[in-house]
Amino acid sequence: MAYSVEKISGNQVKINFEVAADKFEEAMQKAYLKMRGRINIPGFRRGRAPRKLIENMYGESVFHEEALDVLFPDVYTEAVDAEGLKTVDRPALDDISQIGSGKELKFSVKVFVSPDIELGTYKGLKAVKYVHTVTDEEIDARIAQDVDKATTTQDVTDRALENGDVANLDYAGTLDGVAFAGGTAQGQTLEIGSGTFIPGFEEQMVGMNIGEEKDLKVTFPENYQAEDLAGKEAVFHVKINSIQAKIKPELDDEFAADVSEFPTFAEYREDIRRQLQERADKNADTEMENSLLQSAVDASDCDIPEAMIESELDTIMREMQMRMAYQGLRMEDFLRYTGQTEEQVRENYRSEAHNRVKTQLVLEAIGKAENIQVSDEEVDEAIREEAEREGREFEEFKKSLNERQVEYLRENAVIRKTVDLIKSGASVEEKNESERVSAADAVNAVQQAAEAVEAAEEAADASDEGEGSENN
Repeated sequence: MAYSVEKISGNQVKINFEVAADKFEEAMQKAYLKMRGRINIPGFRRGRAPRKLIENMYGESVFHEEALDVLFPDVYTEAVDAEGLKTVDRPALDDISQIGSGKELKFSVKVFVSPDIELGTYKGLKAVKYVHTVTDEEIDARIAQDVDKATTTQDVTDRALENGDVANLDYAGTLDGVAFAGGTAQGQTLEIGSGTFIPGFEEQMVGMNIGEEKDLKVTFPENYQAEDLAGKEAVFHVKINSIQAKIKPELDDEFAADVSEFPTFAEYREDIRRQLQERADKNADTEMENSLLQSAVDASDCDIPEAMIESELDTIMREMQMRMAYQGLRMEDFLRYTGQTEEQVRENYRSEAHNRVKTQLVLEAIGKAENIQVSDEEVDEAIREEAEREGREFEEFKKSLNERQVEYLRENAVIRKTVDLIKSGASVEEKNESERVSAADAVNAVQQAAEAVEAAEEAADASDEGEGSENN
């Protein structure tokens, strides 16, 4: 078998094949053996007719397509592997220039491959790292989470319902005296002041006693998810079944020892500050890193095959479905709630998919340009990190990996070193997060400045006109 490869564009090649006549004859015979049971020849039991007789009756081309299918996988794989082509889509038959018994088979296919990358600047890039200093308010909010976990409840029988209490209630809602779907419940638990129910509902419950019944008048928000209720006034007949007060722990050493490994509240609070600061620093570094990568990607150029974008969109949709599953939500539910089709959701992520693919291609191209390689020790370190993430022993985890998984970790290690190369050559300016100006704020500032200039010009014109009138 002989072949030649022509580059049609930066992301597509044409492979021309020439298969020896004897190899094609073998494929024709296999095609005959496979197809003869499906061909009816008068005077012969199905599957018993000689090949020559079938060819005389139907023409030898009756076996051509099947023979090509028999030959193609092996000759195509051989050519792709030998040329080191990174195909990204299924090949498409382009032309059959010669086919027939006793002749060389000559045909060609076109296939999309990983595109050529025209790299732009990726060294000496500039970026801003916005540093965030953790505030006392953030620490307090984090401590509040532990407080909530340690909070207990106590039945209340000697007073009315207060803000912060947990009420057990029955309610029945009506619109113009008519009950509506989803507006009735019994034994419902509600924390007063949580904002869980319709605005005004919880506020009107404050002061009610156990066993008391009351009509609450509320108005559904204009943007309420149930369109038939949005903006409408409703009446809920409410009955209080029981009241529980939330008993929060004191913020002292005993509390710290209960919720952490630290014996004092001061140490516990300081550790929370450390954790939050480490997370903030990591986020700032990741944001800066992403900014540098995006600069390198934007500076580069390539023609990405649609198949690669569609494949990445498939990945994004799978990731989205997994996140929903963790939240107990199905894609069908999401589409119904948002009023979108799956195709519309895919289209919303097309730009992100394109950027993901381009980023991967650019990083691979930089890695090749810089001849970045990783040692077996570095691969082992990547395996060790993955094992720690999964809570498994290194040796046991390493033995469980197949060759493809190890290669994946090796490629990731190369990508990591490539990113480190880009960062090491970059100029990074650190700024306090308070100096950050959002794109929207910047646009508003420019617009306000333009409006101020325009107003000043109009005032000046009016003044000039007034002076002109006085002079006249």
